[in-house]
Amino acid sequence: MSVVEPQFISLLAGKHILVVEDEFLLADATRKKLTKLGATVVGPTPRVEQALRLIDEEKVDAAILDIFLDDKLVFPVAEKLEQLGIPFVFASAYDASVIPQRFTGYTLCEKPFELEHIARGLFGPPVADA
Repeated sequence: MSVVEPQFISLLAGKHILVVEDEFLLADATRKKLTKLGATVVGPTPRVEQALRLIDEEKVDAAILDIFLDDKLVFPVAEKLEQLGIPFVFASAYDASVIPQRFTGYTLCEKPFELEHIARGLFGPPVADA
């Protein structure tokens, strides 16, 4: 595991962060932490369709995406964010093998995740593969 400098956490301040997560307690805890750091939380939402609608209707600077949402995968949301040039990270308890090849360049933060890792994945320099 790489060390993440705390300086990256300040990069969340002032950003509109879409949170797509189906575990209520984790989504709520993430919302509270992001708000405390000065970010505006879009959502959180546990549904792919609602996430796509929020991207169309709200300002979104970046996103944190759980991979599995009930019975659906989050990849349509990732595709839309990629098309719009909006940075995102995957947050999941699953390993990287579940992510389609086209998204392997995006950061995977294992749950439970630290916001420092999320911030680095969203706004920091690319991390070289080990």
